[in-house]
Amino acid sequence: MRLLIVRCLFISALFLASTALLAGDSAPGDPQSSGGNTGAIEGTVADPTGAVIPNATVTIKNPVTGYTAKAATGNDGSYIFRNVPFNNYHVTAEAKGFTAAVADAEVRSGVPFAMNLTLPIAAAATTVDVQGDAGDLVETDPVSHTDVDRGLIDKLPVEGSSSQLSSVITLSTPGITADSNGQFHPLGEHADTSFSLDNQPMTDQQSKVFSNQISTDAIQSMEVISGVAPAEFGDKNSLVVRVATRSGLGLKQPTGSISTTYGSFGTSTTSFNILQGNDKLGNFFSVSGLNSGRFLDTPEFMPLHARGNSQSGFDRADWQAGTADVLHLNLGFTRSWFQIPNSYDQQFAQETPQDQRQEIKSLNVSPGWTHTFNNNTLLATTAWFRQDQVGYYPSDDILADQPATLSQSRRLTNTGIKTDVSYVKGIHNFKAGVQFEHTILGESFGFGLTDPLYNALCVDSSGLPVVAAGVMNPGACAGFSTGYAPNPGFDPNLLPYDLTRSGMLFNFVGHADVKEESIYAQDAITLGKWVLNLGVRGDNYNGISSGHLLQPRLGVAYNVNKTHTVLRASFGRFFETPYNENLVLSSATGAGGLAQGGEAIPIQPGHRTQYDAGLQQAIGKWAVVDAEYFWKFTKNAYDFDTLFNTPLAFPIEWKQAKIDGFSARVTFPTYKGVTAYTVLSHTRARFFPPENGGLIFNSDLSTTPFRIDHDQAFGASTNVQYQPKKDAPWISFTWRYDSGEVAGAIPDFATALTLTGDEQAQMGLFCGDVFAAPGAPIRSCAAGIGATRVVIPAAGTYDADKNPARIASRNVLDMGIGWDNIFHADRYKTAVSFTVANLTNKDGLYNFLSTFSGTHFIPPRSYTGQVSWHF
Repeated sequence: MRLLIVRCLFISALFLASTALLAGDSAPGDPQSSGGNTGAIEGTVADPTGAVIPNATVTIKNPVTGYTAKAATGNDGSYIFRNVPFNNYHVTAEAKGFTAAVADAEVRSGVPFAMNLTLPIAAAATTVDVQGDAGDLVETDPVSHTDVDRGLIDKLPVEGSSSQLSSVITLSTPGITADSNGQFHPLGEHADTSFSLDNQPMTDQQSKVFSNQISTDAIQSMEVISGVAPAEFGDKNSLVVRVATRSGLGLKQPTGSISTTYGSFGTSTTSFNILQGNDKLGNFFSVSGLNSGRFLDTPEFMPLHARGNSQSGFDRADWQAGTADVLHLNLGFTRSWFQIPNSYDQQFAQETPQDQRQEIKSLNVSPGWTHTFNNNTLLATTAWFRQDQVGYYPSDDILADQPATLSQSRRLTNTGIKTDVSYVKGIHNFKAGVQFEHTILGESFGFGLTDPLYNALCVDSSGLPVVAAGVMNPGACAGFSTGYAPNPGFDPNLLPYDLTRSGMLFNFVGHADVKEESIYAQDAITLGKWVLNLGVRGDNYNGISSGHLLQPRLGVAYNVNKTHTVLRASFGRFFETPYNENLVLSSATGAGGLAQGGEAIPIQPGHRTQYDAGLQQAIGKWAVVDAEYFWKFTKNAYDFDTLFNTPLAFPIEWKQAKIDGFSARVTFPTYKGVTAYTVLSHTRARFFPPENGGLIFNSDLSTTPFRIDHDQAFGASTNVQYQPKKDAPWISFTWRYDSGEVAGAIPDFATALTLTGDEQAQMGLFCGDVFAAPGAPIRSCAAGIGATRVVIPAAGTYDADKNPARIASRNVLDMGIGWDNIFHADRYKTAVSFTVANLTNKDGLYNFLSTFSGTHFIPPRSYTGQVSWHF
């Protein structure tokens, strides 16, 4: 089967090449897009006699996203808008002495959209104010998605950290639950997200503990696909983020900005970016640096040992090599270094505080080429080389590391090439392509227990672990001391690595090559009020494990013009590939991970079937509601086993998962300076054992169906912005509500009473008016026991599937105010802003003793001031 697919890929590549050669002569002047992630609008402006009109002003605008761009016609009356996000637009042309002309353009492909406009002669100069109606607010698209424009990115109040991209996606897109350290759960999955950066696929983890995210300074726009993804996308498909970066191609004069910020926890940033070019050449360059006293999310409300910094550079160069060819090159490098945050016990309960650190270096090189054959056909080719190097360093005194000393050196190198042809004509919007990628993994890992109580052989009469120095067999506990008994939780497989009991360090070195070939074809067919998405994808995966799957992707949408309603439904099959981070070690540990010592079974590819049903409904011209219900059934469902509270995580898989949920977004287009949206979500995520892979789990693994920590009954984000006029001050306000993820480690209060005082304090455990504290645990409570940050089921009512423990619900308020042009300058503008994140200083948790995430608090209240100069 594998050989057959490879042959099909080769034949298809030849077919695409021959199709390209036969497609026709190049059309002069055709503009190019961002390597397939954006489109273009081109045309001419003429008077009723056909004579071209130079210096006419052409404006494109989307009333929902707020995207606006302007261009002037040249001496030949032509205009070009490049790098246009996929969407619907009003196109307006104006010139002195003429009546304005208005038309609509729909950009759904890299193939340029042609729009020629004729301006009637007017008796006097006129201006036009385009007022959208309800029909402009809906899109006849079977795929549920959210469009994020640069205007929202700039004004959305988020914490000034190294994962602003994750924050923007989480706050703007329905169906996403926030997790710690820049991670998120899209539609009931753990970080199952693909990024397409200027047509370069990135399916490895992009949170700041695995890799380094691209700076939001470099992003022009995003399309976040939460429905059944089109066939061109593979590997990780719960969420697909199609990113278009900023380009200097076509600019007449250099533009850019210099900015600096300072805020709470000593957080400071400096950034610089510049766009410059002409009709033939364009370049965008940005560089930024960050230093913070709270780089990662911490296991305590106030950060301890949490400093970090990062430096990032990105460059995009474009060259219009001919009338039909554009070459572009993306270059990026980011380095981050950060301390691993400590708990109170790790910081103060020993003579030498723990001092574990991590460094990540990320390099990305991606050349691309687009060729326009004619007005209907476009070829796009993108190649890439991407590498992440991760180093994890223990304390100088490894016995200061608690409860274990850890070290790692990991390298992930991903190379590949993707080529596709787009054809747009009549009712068809067709794309077909091939993709090949090769991922090289290198891992080394060291581990040793340093806390004699972590895997104690004996417990006392209260069931609490004791050191029992010298005891090497649980059967000897009773003879060691009166009242001692064997520890029922003792794991003999960890004893060889217990440094407090004459054990040795566990050392692992591994390497793997992962190769994947893909072929896909898709067509969006418009038949009057109907739009049909027909697609199919084939993937062949060959790594530590192997597999292949043919994946149909089908969708249908129907536009009810009278009521401005779009009804849609989709079906898709997906081939899920294992997470690459720490894959080699996790594939060598077997069922239950290293602690269980099971037979080594490599992490296997997964198969998912997904159904979506949804609608868009315009409410007058004031709002649009976009709602979706989804059902997902997965064989070999993935997650991560996080080691304690560290960033070290190991991919695991469960036999199957059943996930369903509801997501919705209500968008209010700008009205008298006010813009707002609300996103809502409900997710039910049920996973089924057995489990495979991992290392050491923070709590016992379930042997029955259970709700995983991605499960959240309700989440919502609301953002409201107000700017009375373009050069006036603005204010932005965000309200985020989370009902609380599953916290499966604490099934009842009896278990909570066995935790350390520090762990009890983290969950807010109390008995009456007495709260637990580090060094002062609560060991018994006759009445009035409770917890402020974790909701624990009443005694005897816990059920891992129907009534699990959960993180307590929380409301988080963020606010930002700013002025983009305080001196009302025409060319050189000075901007200031001030952001308050977590306005009420809510002390909530993301997770608690989670096998999948550890323990982390949401950020405390923080202030950030910014000054920037734009030219």
